Amino acid sequence: MRLLLDTHLLLWAAGFDERLSAAARRLMGDSDNELCFSVASIWEVAIKSGRGRDDLRVDPRLLRRELLDNLYRELPVIGEHAVAVAALPSLHRDPFDRILIAQSIVEGITLLTGDPVVAQYPAPVQLV
Repeated sequence: MRLLLDTHLLLWAAGFDERLSAAARRLMGDSDNELCFSVASIWEVAIKSGRGRDDLRVDPRLLRRELLDNLYRELPVIGEHAVAVAALPSLHRDPFDRILIAQSIVEGITLLTGDPVVAQYPAPVQLV
């Protein structure tokens, strides 16, 4: 199964953070699963770390390199993803979460998230 990790899960996995749930660890550790990250997550880290957000204080270049070195597949943002955002209900206002949801729909990838609001979308989203 292909899994797209939301930004916080990526950061928690990279930092071996205790907030990463056992369910997330199990799914991410299953060699049958292909782990993916969105360019939108790297973009989010770049913007929000530059604004001083403590929970996103990471060098985006190092994060991307670490993910690629650990065999995560990079998912670019394409026009079809951007168009799909328009069809999403207004449950969540964060544009980065909304593009991740749209990517999961368009690409048929399960989005793993720790955010219960994101998990409410009619999309292949799994709350972990």
